[in-house]
Amino acid sequence: MKHTISVLVENKPGVLTRISTLFAARGYNIDSLAVGETDDPTVSRMTIVVAGDEAILEQVKKQLNKLIDVIKVSDFLNVAHLERDLILLKVRADKAVRAEILQIVDIFRAKIIDVASNTVIIEMTGDEDKIQALISMLKPFGIKEMARTGIIAMARGG
Repeated sequence: MKHTISVLVENKPGVLTRISTLFAARGYNIDSLAVGETDDPTVSRMTIVVAGDEAILEQVKKQLNKLIDVIKVSDFLNVAHLERDLILLKVRADKAVRAEILQIVDIFRAKIIDVASNTVIIEMTGDEDKIQALISMLKPFGIKEMARTGIIAMARGG
């Protein structure tokens, strides 16, 4: 089962290392990790996606809460929330297939942000399913390069 965890931490050197070490020491591979400053420059939000057993993950969350630099830990498992990921895809696109690629880009509400003689770079934000669907549609053209930000998440409402 995949878990998306939001961890508010003090924005200091070494915090990311301590938190990632905590996951590694328990045999958890981090599937996605995004870190950024919040509206308060002294606080960062880490969004961590891991797959694993709920009971063991509960222990990891308790241990995260014990770290001095951790302000708050939230698991979005049973919480209404939004998740987004940003992807950049460099796709082979000679003149013969550009119109077809443009149609796919439009359907996914993505955008072409760079055009070269034989490639285009496409930018899209969305949830995991939407991004995977775009990748599947563009694979036959030849994906030359791909970069993703990792998932960020926020609880809905109040």
